[in-house]
This record gives sequence, C-alpha cells and structure tokens, in this order.
Amino acid sequence: MKKLCSMMLLAMGALAFQSCGSNTKNDSAANADSANYTKDTTTNAAETGGIAVVNDDAEWAVKAANGGMTEVEFSKLAQTKGTNAKVKEFADMMVKDHGGANEKLMELAKKKNITLPTTIGADEQKELADLQTKSGADFDKAYVDAMVKGHKDAADLFEKGSKDAKDADLKAFATETLPVIKGHLQAIEAIQKGLK
Repeated sequence: MKKLCSMMLLAMGALAFQSCGSNTKNDSAANADSANYTKDTTTNAAETGGIAVVNDDAEWAVKAANGGMTEVEFSKLAQTKGTNAKVKEFADMMVKDHGGANEKLMELAKKKNITLPTTIGADEQKELADLQTKSGADFDKAYVDAMVKGHKDAADLFEKGSKDAKDADLKAFATETLPVIKGHLQAIEAIQKGLK
C-alpha cells in the first residue's frame, strides 16, 4: 500500500509538472524571460555568454518586444480585414513604425545578449485568434479597442523604461520611442471616437 501511494504521488507530481510546463511551452515571451534569467553574469557567463543588463531591463525589453510584435501582427490582420479607411491607414502606420522599432530593439538586444521572444505571447495569440473571427464593423471596433489598450500599456511601459532602465541604450530607446507611442495613442483614440 505504501509503495502504491508513493507511485501515485510521483505520477501526480509528474502530471502537475508537465501541465505547468505546457503553459509556457507555447509562450515565446515567457521563454525569453526564462532564457534571460539563466544568463546570470556572475555564475555561468562562460556557458550562456552572460547578459549585459540587469534582469529588470531584460524583462522590460521582452515586454517591449512582445508588445511591438503584437501591434504589428494585429495590424497586418487589419490591413486585410479592416473596412474603415482610417483603420486601414492606422494599421499601415503600425506595421511601418512598430516594425522599425522592433528592428532597433532586436539590434540592441543582440548587442546586450538579451533573448527576445520570436512570436507574440500566448495571451496575445488568443486575442489575435479571437480578432480573426470578426469581420466588418465588428472587426474594426475590436481592432481599434485592442490598439487603444495596447498603446496605453505601451505608453506606461516606455514611460517606466525611460525613467527606470539601468542600461543607457535601453533607456535612450525607451525615451526616443515614447513620443511616437503617445502619438499613436492619440490617433487611435480619435479613430475610436469616430467609430461610435
């Protein structure tokens, strides 16, 4: 009986471990955070190449990259599914502006040995899948609402990065990108008012 209980506990533990791991398996942002966390420059720099920034800065870069990629992916969808001319125009601007910012951040990350996500995070993938099911005016409204929320979050994130980043290059990137994000937020809020 004791052996059976031990085996049951072991099996339950393995299942719990496997189910916990499966949530992050498809979450590129969480995987990037984990990879950066293991690049501790004090204990395993030779093995990982180290990381040139503190953990908070690496986490900030992962969030910024995930947000930027999300804006681009949602906007690529809006370029094809959007029906409102202003929505499509905004989507074009997002692909161009956020695509460029994403490239700058990737260059910075490469220099600092920061691992960035390669795809949007799991939550954002679900939101994108939901957005894909919509069409017409419903799509336009859902996309605009997502862009308002995303740009509010991005403005907060980049404000924090411009003040709190320890790495001078990341701080400069956040500071120079923040006004663009705020401009996008004003533009999308105006579109949102026009859709009501």
